[in-house]
Amino acid sequence: MDETWLVVGLGNPGREYTGNRHNAGFMVADLLAGRMGARFGRHKRAVADVAEGRLVPGGPRLVLAKPLTYMNLSGGPVAALSQFYKIPVGSIVAVHDELDLAYGTVRAKVGGGEGGHNGLRSMSKSLGGKDYVRVRFGIGRPPGRQDPADFVLSDFSSAERKELEFLVDRAADVVETVVTRGVEVAQNAYNGA
Repeated sequence: MDETWLVVGLGNPGREYTGNRHNAGFMVADLLAGRMGARFGRHKRAVADVAEGRLVPGGPRLVLAKPLTYMNLSGGPVAALSQFYKIPVGSIVAVHDELDLAYGTVRAKVGGGEGGHNGLRSMSKSLGGKDYVRVRFGIGRPPGRQDPADFVLSDFSSAERKELEFLVDRAADVVETVVTRGVEVAQNAYNGA
């Protein structure tokens, strides 16, 4: 396969954000890089760390990216990478945290609204469209009256961390299925789980 996919893990750069719910996309990107035996390095044309490779021999080429801007400015680096590698919007996968899905839920979809997610909003604006694939990593709603902005920037709880590795692995499996077998296959396999 000569096809190339751009897989973007959304998150915030910096050690203080590493364990945040908002950094679920970075966690999945790191695991995918490990599966490819690839290392992230700074891209020369985009404000992003990038790793390239294939998940399966003969499979599609993957460009994994972690934008190094803050979440609400992710679109600029994604658009720059899309142009640099000549990857159409339909071959871009955004992996992101999702308030509107219960913790433990991972789903794939194409297009749609941003649901108040600033990273997706920035991507849609910079790409000039919303028809990219989203792998939605459910983090659930904040407890009580906690501000959603504070909730996404807080670390996963100790109870959540017990399942986190498994869920990051599942999200990586969803991405792998999307790029090797198609979105519909990924939806049928994982959206009901």
